[in-house]
Amino acid sequence: MTTSPSTAEDGARTDRAPLPAPPLRRILSHAALEARILLSNGEQLTVAIVLPALVLIGLWLLPLGRLDGVASIDTAVAATFATALISTSFTSQAIITGFDRRNGVLRWVATTPLGREGYLAGKILATLATHVLQVLVLGVIALIIGWRPDLLGLLGALPVWLAGTVAFGSLGLLIAGTLRTEAVLAVSNLLFVLLVAVGGVAFPAASYPRILRGLVDLLPSGALGELLRACLASGAFSIGSALVLLLWAVAGVLAVMRWFRWTDS
Repeated sequence: MTTSPSTAEDGARTDRAPLPAPPLRRILSHAALEARILLSNGEQLTVAIVLPALVLIGLWLLPLGRLDGVASIDTAVAATFATALISTSFTSQAIITGFDRRNGVLRWVATTPLGREGYLAGKILATLATHVLQVLVLGVIALIIGWRPDLLGLLGALPVWLAGTVAFGSLGLLIAGTLRTEAVLAVSNLLFVLLVAVGGVAFPAASYPRILRGLVDLLPSGALGELLRACLASGAFSIGSALVLLLWAVAGVLAVMRWFRWTDS
């Protein structure tokens, strides 16, 4: 008994293992999954949207963190956007990645077509997508209460935002990849509160005592806060702050490459 060529070809196609999706599609699918996980988690959504919104309203109403001759809403928006960036790039990513590491997700990812590089690329895209949502939501709230942004200032804030995302994202991954999950949860939340409250985000470095001002200027949060105030609140642009933020970004990436562990063992 003979088999027709078409039947043989159909059988060969049936036995052949399905090919993985193209790399870009895999990364985009993972990014969408990461974004859904982030935005469907009540605690992470609170950190990403609710807390920055409270910072916005609080700094707008209270005489705190203001610059002379600058509308309170402008300084409040700058501090709010910095808070939102740190909350998502640093705190949320540290916690989510830490739990993925403990649950063996990172070990499993290395054996899939997505791979470690695709996993990290998806996380970066998900973080950027979440940032866009944060800016839209918080920006609408700010517009309602009187914010009138300057287009050039917004454009100037884009490279600052990207550098800040790299700096704080790498620091979040570093914590997630080196500490135990319980420690990641505690350390990331504690550092978030400290960086926002006393790390140069809510209050400009000039408002600190002289002995602390130099320390705040060297923190990534202090550099981010100063640069966003320069872009969004007519503050003085500091080359030093730009260099500090870039150095933290480069150092963070190098540290992740050197010390990040994909498993607990």
